[in-house]
Amino acid sequence: MSDSTSTDWAAGRYEAVGERIAGIASQVVAAVDRRHPLGNATVVDLACGTGSAALAAAALGAQVTAVDLTAELVAIAQGKPGADAVRWVVGDAAHTGLATGEFDAAVSNMGIIFVEPDSLVAEVSRLLRPGGILGFSSWIPDADSPFFTPIVETLGPPPASGHSPDQWGRSDVLRARLSEGFEDITIGTGSHTWLFESLSAAMAFLTNESPMHVNMLGRLDDAQRAALLGAFESAFGRHVEDTGHVVFDSPYLIATARRS
Repeated sequence: MSDSTSTDWAAGRYEAVGERIAGIASQVVAAVDRRHPLGNATVVDLACGTGSAALAAAALGAQVTAVDLTAELVAIAQGKPGADAVRWVVGDAAHTGLATGEFDAAVSNMGIIFVEPDSLVAEVSRLLRPGGILGFSSWIPDADSPFFTPIVETLGPPPASGHSPDQWGRSDVLRARLSEGFEDITIGTGSHTWLFESLSAAMAFLTNESPMHVNMLGRLDDAQRAALLGAFESAFGRHVEDTGHVVFDSPYLIATARRS
C-alpha cells in the first residue's frame, strides 16, 4: 500500500478493505475531475492499493499510472476489469522514479496518509506540472472509533514524535504540510458506514483481513493480544443492532490542492 515500514500490506486480505472504501476512491477522483477534467489527462495514483482510484480515473478517460510498494496488491489490481488501461508500477510513493512534471493530477485513496509526509509532499510536488491537482482522502480522528480507540486504551497512545495516518485528517496539519508548493486547498468531509453481518464477522475482519490490525496483533505477546481482542470485541459490541449486524460510521475528508 505505502512505504510504511510498520505494516506488511500483503498480510491479511487488503482487498477486503479496498472493496469497502472503493466508493471514497470514486469521490476523490470526482473531486479532482471537477477541478481539472480528467479526460485525456495524465494521472498518477500513489499508494494505489488494489487500484480503485486508478480504475475510476481511467474510466473517465485519463492516462493513469498507479504506484504501490506491495507487489501482491498490484497483482490483484491488474486482474480487475479495466486494468489494461492503467500502467501499473511497483514502487515507493515517496520515491517513484517517474518523470518530473509528468502528471496533470495525483490521487490517492487512504494511501499516501501512511507515507512519511515530508518526502511524500516533495515527491507529489515534483511529479505534478504547475497547476496540477492533488486529491486524496484521509480518515478524520475519531475518539469513538472501534478500529482505533481500543488500541490506545489497551496499548497506550502512539509516540508523540513521528507521523501517523490520522494526522492528515486534521485540517490544520494538512494545510501546514501543503503550504509550500500548493495553493487553493479545499477540504470536504463525509462519513463512511461500516457494516458487518455479526460481531464474529467484525472480529474476523480484524484478525484475518485488515492488514494493519493483522500486523499489529501478530507483534503482541499472548496477554497483550488477548487484552486487545477483548477491547475490540467490547467496542464492536456497542454497535450491534437488533438484527445482529455491527454498524458504525467513520468520518473522513477529501482534500484537493493546486500545485503552485
